[in-house]
Amino acid sequence: MKHAQARAATLIEALPYLQRFADQTVVIKYGGHAMVDEELKASFATDIVLLKQVGIHPVIVHGGGPQIGRMLEKVGKQARFIAGQRVTDSETMDVVEMVLAGLVNKEIVANINHAGGKAVGLSGKDGGLICARKLKLEAADAPELDAPEIIDLGHVGEVHGVNTGILELLERDRFIPVIAPVGYDKPAGQRYNINADSVAGAIATALGAVKLILLTDVPGVLDGDRQLVSRLSAAEADQWIQAGVITGGMIPKVQCCLNAVRGGVSRAHIIDGRQPHAVLLEILTDEGVGTVFTPE
Repeated sequence: MKHAQARAATLIEALPYLQRFADQTVVIKYGGHAMVDEELKASFATDIVLLKQVGIHPVIVHGGGPQIGRMLEKVGKQARFIAGQRVTDSETMDVVEMVLAGLVNKEIVANINHAGGKAVGLSGKDGGLICARKLKLEAADAPELDAPEIIDLGHVGEVHGVNTGILELLERDRFIPVIAPVGYDKPAGQRYNINADSVAGAIATALGAVKLILLTDVPGVLDGDRQLVSRLSAAEADQWIQAGVITGGMIPKVQCCLNAVRGGVSRAHIIDGRQPHAVLLEILTDEGVGTVFTPE
């Protein structure tokens, strides 16, 4: 009886969030350990199907850096990074597109469909979804190099625009979009590898999403005492970056969240994807998990 009451209490706790987020869009960047651990892959797929079933519209953007690295090793291609960006020549771009838009994307689609959902795999090239332009990296961004003023990373891009029509069409027909972060510059006829966090943030902003969620391999943002901080305003996050509390690889993730909330997304979250059902815990419980960023 106590067990049944506990389950009922969980459902009651979720009710106001189900009401609040009904018919709203949530953009989720899927990456890290949650993409490689079999149990976590299954729990993530179940979370996404449940959200869609109760009337919340999830849009998935995924990474795939480790999978790209393994494939490059198999074909004897040496990986090179500058300021955290993969140098991407034409041959590397072939591998990137094959792995992201093919192997990784279709596995995620299959997992969601196996869990009872209706997922559709896309890349930014489909329907002109992600309009891209070449990313210009300045020498100041790579102090470890004795480099020219502008560093050429090859086929590495940034989001220039998002065509939301295809996503809105899929949403109306109860499909779940799963997006590989490959963009296309139609005038130049060039395809680009784009950071998945940036793609997720741009899509969330373009769709007017109620939430942007980044799944990572850390609990969230930590304060100076290495304790998890559950909430930060945009101004507070800027101060923490300037003060050196937020450092390293967490900075671009935080900046992605700040760009989203300043662009009209209601809330942005960095959560620990190593925790089973992390997405449901964040969206449908009082306590949530990870760090939430707010405009004010």
